[in-house]
Amino acid sequence: MSQPISLLICALGGEGGGLLSEWLMDTARLSDFPAQSTSIPGVAQRTGATTYYIEVLPTPLSQLQGKTPVFSLNPVPGALDALVSSELLETARQISLGLVSPERTRVFSSSARALTTLERMPMGDGRLDSAGLTALVQQFAKEAHVWDFGVMAQTNGTMVSAVMLGVIAGSGLLPFERQHFEATLRESGTHSAASLKGFAAGFARVQTTQALNAMQQDIGPDAQSAATLTSKPQPAVLQDLPVPVRELASLGYSRLCDYQSHAYAELYLQRLQQVIKTEEQADTEHAHGYQASRETARWLALWMAFDDIVRVADLKSRASRWQRVAREVKLQDDDLLQLYDHFKPGVPEFAALLPTWLATPLQRWDKRRAFSGHSPWALPLKIGTHSVMGMLALRTLASFKWLRPWGSRFQLEQADITHWLQAVCTGLKQDVSLGHELAMCGRLIKGYGSTNERGRHNLQHILTHLAASPLHSDTAWRSAAVAQARDAALQDEAGSVLDAKLRGLGVPARPVAEQPLRFVRNASLQPKGRS
Repeated sequence: MSQPISLLICALGGEGGGLLSEWLMDTARLSDFPAQSTSIPGVAQRTGATTYYIEVLPTPLSQLQGKTPVFSLNPVPGALDALVSSELLETARQISLGLVSPERTRVFSSSARALTTLERMPMGDGRLDSAGLTALVQQFAKEAHVWDFGVMAQTNGTMVSAVMLGVIAGSGLLPFERQHFEATLRESGTHSAASLKGFAAGFARVQTTQALNAMQQDIGPDAQSAATLTSKPQPAVLQDLPVPVRELASLGYSRLCDYQSHAYAELYLQRLQQVIKTEEQADTEHAHGYQASRETARWLALWMAFDDIVRVADLKSRASRWQRVAREVKLQDDDLLQLYDHFKPGVPEFAALLPTWLATPLQRWDKRRAFSGHSPWALPLKIGTHSVMGMLALRTLASFKWLRPWGSRFQLEQADITHWLQAVCTGLKQDVSLGHELAMCGRLIKGYGSTNERGRHNLQHILTHLAASPLHSDTAWRSAAVAQARDAALQDEAGSVLDAKLRGLGVPARPVAEQPLRFVRNASLQPKGRS
């Protein structure tokens, strides 16, 4: 080759993109190949990634006879040999700029996402579809490798840049020997051992993937499909469920076994089977692919596993959580780690575990405090999870999950779940699309505290005034109205968009919630000399 090999690296702030560029240049010098790198810094960690452009002439310096190659300072659209990126959306952005060519460019991208501000703003799920971004990469790349570099880096206790270096080395893109890459890492600093582990993991993953791709091309698509169908055996209790629902139901069943008990998970399956049966009767040809049952399986599992202080204590006291924190802070063998958790449970959290006849007067007392001008009662706690007493306190609280079925919160949640499922089944009997839209309304239930309460009130209002509206018998209108109201409810916390949409649909807006009014003296209006 007389043309340089062109490589573009994309990394977010703090991920070591500059260090990766230096490693590659040091390896080029160690391997006796001419190379050049330039960088374009981003505005901030997420508003613009820093890109590093590298060109390497695949001819050793010893063979150039004193000639000096001329390198480009920036990538040319469609002329990249490889793109390596630490974030999936950033990869898609580079593709949108025309830098990637389906005939030439090999793309190595992490599937990890760093959510943008616009993705975080919506009340609902504002994330871009990762599957769509991955499909875009596969469509426009000559060869695409997409997996989570970040998880691999955490597993090996290193930075994502070390994994990316292993990916570049394992791809065979550059004419450098593996030992030259490793020698560069050893000379780079005190964390060379961890960097070498991450490098080896990335190197092995790329080469394994390339070998599997070659093998799949040899065995053909029919053998691949057969292998896929037999690779995931399902639990016996879920075998009778339709195939489109089985995967989500399996995840929901496992979640609820962990959350409460096998009996509670069996209740989940009984409720789901009721919806499946109703949908089968309404859609005998299965033209809609059990879409209402799939959404019910998803949101029912999340709703039945609602957050409470018992669940929080259970998750914070698990060994997997300690291991995750240790990886994040890069805990070494001779380091000491102290972990403190801050809690501020109030009356709603304690009342949730009490029976209704005890919880009701307690909640009334707290409400009177709020309306009299006092702040709601809460108990600030600081618990050292690293200590024996702190861990014992959390595990003791986590063991109280047997109290859940007797608590007022549990009874309230089960009643609302039953109301929602009845509405879904009734909607399916009238029209499959209406049942599907009502099943999708389960996504309104999220979070905890006021966010969860607001979502439940919004759902109840939609079920009462739109799903069962006596003013409109047209099921197509009801389906569209439910979908519009659900999307409006996810637009803002105050619910002003939802109220406007409800009035536009000809149904009453939500009742105004009671809020205490507090009058505060304006110190600037007091006469001078008075305190």
